[in-house]
Formats: sequence, structure tokens, C-alpha cells
Amino acid sequence: MAPKRSLAGIAGIVAMATLISKVFGLVREQAIAAAFGVGPVVNAYAYAYVIPGFLLILLGGINGPFHSALVSALAKRDKSEAAPIVETVTTFVTGILLLVTVALILAAGPCIDLLAPGLDDTTRAMAVLQLRIMAPLAILAGLIGIGFGTLNAADQYWLPSVSPLFSSITLIGGVGFLLWWLGDAVNAPEYARLGGLVLAGGTLSGGVLQWLAQLVAQWRSQLGTLRLRFDWRIPGVADVLKVMAPATLSSGMLHINVYTDLYFASAIAGAAAAMRYANFIVLTPVGILSNMILVPMLPVFSRLTAPEQWDDLKVRIRQGLLLTALTMLPLTAIFIAQGGPIVRIIYERFAFDAEASRLVVPVLMAYGFGMFFYLGRDVLVRVFYALGDGETPFRVSVFNILLNGVLDYLLVGPFQTPGLVMATVGVNITSMVIFIAILHRRLRGLPLGEWGLILLGLIGCTVAATAGSWGVNWLCDRWFDPDQLWVVLMQLTLGSVVALGIFTGLALQFKLPELTMLQTRLQAKFLRRG
Repeated sequence: MAPKRSLAGIAGIVAMATLISKVFGLVREQAIAAAFGVGPVVNAYAYAYVIPGFLLILLGGINGPFHSALVSALAKRDKSEAAPIVETVTTFVTGILLLVTVALILAAGPCIDLLAPGLDDTTRAMAVLQLRIMAPLAILAGLIGIGFGTLNAADQYWLPSVSPLFSSITLIGGVGFLLWWLGDAVNAPEYARLGGLVLAGGTLSGGVLQWLAQLVAQWRSQLGTLRLRFDWRIPGVADVLKVMAPATLSSGMLHINVYTDLYFASAIAGAAAAMRYANFIVLTPVGILSNMILVPMLPVFSRLTAPEQWDDLKVRIRQGLLLTALTMLPLTAIFIAQGGPIVRIIYERFAFDAEASRLVVPVLMAYGFGMFFYLGRDVLVRVFYALGDGETPFRVSVFNILLNGVLDYLLVGPFQTPGLVMATVGVNITSMVIFIAILHRRLRGLPLGEWGLILLGLIGCTVAATAGSWGVNWLCDRWFDPDQLWVVLMQLTLGSVVALGIFTGLALQFKLPELTMLQTRLQAKFLRRG
């Protein structure tokens, strides 16, 4: 039997596979932006994809409830016991999600009206059609999540982590063919429906391919087939469902905030598309770096839950938060100072013009501002899960729904689309404060003063890095023609180097062991192959 991989090795595999998937995802978004800009086709797709995309992230994603439930149950059992458990769970999940799929097809119109009451008739009709096409992704999301967890429990990480690129490849191919066939006419009103069909059909085809790739790996590893099995008495099935149900409910509450944001965004032209484009840029580094932080930290938290181990747990919580700050805050400086060059380089071509860039840039800056709070909240949530407490994150999530709605209402008027993003940032900040206060009481005191001073110092480093990076842009605009692509590339390159240099130089003055740990991890990841 092959030896189990180390936590660092697992994190490296997941990070590399995630990087490859994100690169293909970036090319996909560039193709969509080039073809459709921020027009009605992408706006309709943004709303139509909300529910299927939510299910794919919730049920089919890494660290999702299905993944976590399968790993926790199968990792404790012999491989020979896996197939019956997987087949029974698959039968149960498929039956429920089949009903969800039928409901989405029949109620596509009311779903779009609920999500986006401000859409015009043409965009609404397109969104309804796209949602009906993508409705089977509800079933595929569950199957992908089960496959992800099953393969991970069998110490297989590469294929599940890299498989999302299949969806990107199908969309890139479909959009590329459409551009080749129609050229500049791709955005003509008479071809809008065809563009919507390509986006929705490509997304569904990619989900099918992702599931089939995992299914083949399951069969080869003797981890279950498509056999229908209804034996609920099999040991392990109850364990899976016991974790799966509450975790799904708790995680799902977080995504209701996305619906709230899009509800208010439907009254703003191009807002949904702008949020989609900006969010993807931010989630690319967040997805890669979060795996490097969360994947190794989760089992560590779980091993330190006894009261006599709480001092060590506090150290690990500090490490999780400071590693998050040390990775996210430099990126915050870059996204705020270099938002314009980033959007121009990634998206600005063909249908995505300068006006579209002006719409997306402030949204990207708002997302960049909230990166630390987004990932920091996730670190703290994992601590509660390690302590066996899923109820507290659920209760906070319920409160956040109300808070997010209030903040959306207050901020959308004066700040438009960026205001919706800042509302989400406000929710994440509030969540972190609540979680830290509860852990402070439950773990008999956290060194909040020490942590707070360090975080304030790192935020100061971020402000200085942002100012230095912005200064590079100011000088380049004065000395060169800012409309030249090479000037934009120079701004982004030099501005990013300056931001990272200033932040790192100032952060080194704090002599943080977490910074040494981060440097060691990065060196291990990038130099191991060499």
C-alpha cells in the first residue's frame, strides 16, 4: 500500500491543480468579455448561473459539505467498505437533486424574477432560457462533490482539483467558435439568443465532462459505480448524512447574501456582469492561496480541541489569521492601486471597451479591499467546525443575511455597484469580530491586544504599499502615453513589485514567525521540483 502523502504534499498538489484550473478560468472569462463585454448576454448569464453556480460551489467544491462528509466517513474505513457507502449516498443525493432540477426547469421564470426584478424583458427571457438549460447542473453538483470527497479519501487529489478546467475548456471552445463564425456581429440583437445558448450549453457540457472524469477514476479505484443502492443500514451511510445535512444548510446560508446583492444589482445597468468579472479576478489568487493555508490548517485545528491543548490551538489560530494577512494584504494593495491596469490587460479587447473597464475597476478595488476579511472569516469558521460546533457559524450566517440586506440598501444608492461589494465586506468584518469574541470567551482568553497591534501594523504596511504602487502609476501617466499597452504592462509590473517590496520590507520589521513560515512554504512549493 502506498504511503499517505504529507499535509504539505497535499497542499502542493491542490494548489498546483487549482492554479491550472484558474488559468483556464481566466482565459474563459477573457473570451466571454471579448465576445459580449458587459452587455445583456453576460448579464442574463450572470443571473441564470446564480443557482446552478451556487450548487456547484456548495455541493461540488473543495471543503464543501459533500466533500467534507465523504472524507470524514471514508477516511476511517477500509477501502473495501467504500463502494457500498458511496453508491447508497449517490442514490439518495441524486433522487433529491433530480427533484431540484425539475423544479428549476418548471420555475425558471419566477426564480429569475425573484433574483432580478429589474431586468428588461429581453434579458429576462434570455436568463430564463439559460437557467432551464443549466438546471441539470444541480444533479451534477452533487455527483461531483461525492466524487471529490471519495477520491480525496482514497488519497487522490490531482484529478478532482484540476477537473473544473473541463467547464472552462468547453466554454472557451464555444465562444471561440461563435466569434470565428459571427465576428463583430456576435453582439447583434438577432444573435443574442444564440450567444446565451452557447454560454449555458457550454457550462452544462463542462459539468458533464467534469463528473465523467471523476467517475472513471472512481470505477478504476473500485470506489463505487452507477449502481442504485437503497441499503441505508450500511455502516458509514448514517455518518455521511449526519455531517452532510447540517453542513449543507450552514454553508448555504452564506450564499444567500449573493442573491441579495444581485437583487439590488438588477436595477443597475451592467452591474451583474461587472461583479462577475471583478470577482473572478480576485478569486483566482484567493483560491490558490486559501488552499495553501486552509488545507494544511484544518487537520491541525481538529487535533487541538481538548482543553489542555487550547494554548497550542490559540497559536495555530494566530498562525492562520496572520498567514491570511501576510498573503491577502499585499494583494489588497495591488488590486486597489493597480485595478485599472489589471482590468485593461485582462479584459479590455473587442466588445469589452474602455467604458466597460470604468465600470469594472471600482468593483475590483472594492473586492480587493475585502480579501483579508473574506479569508479570515473562513479560517475562524474552520476553528468552530474543529471544535464540533456547527451551530454558531449557522447562527452568525442567519444574522449576516439581515445585515447584508440592510447594508446593501444603505450603500447601493450613494456608491452603486461598489457599494454592494462593500456591504459584503462589512458583513465579513462583523463576522470576524463575532467569531473572535466567542472564541475569546470559549477558549478562556485570546491575546487580542497583541494580535490587534500586529494586524494594525500590517494594515499600515498595506497603506504604504498602496501609496507606493499608486505613485508608480502617477509617474508613468506623466512620463508616457497611458493608452499604450506597453505602458499599462509597465505600470502593473513595476507597481506590483513596488507594492510587494514595500509591504515585505515593512512587515519584516515585525519579526513575525508566520512570515518565516510563509517564506518556507513558498520556497518549498516553487523550488521542490527544481
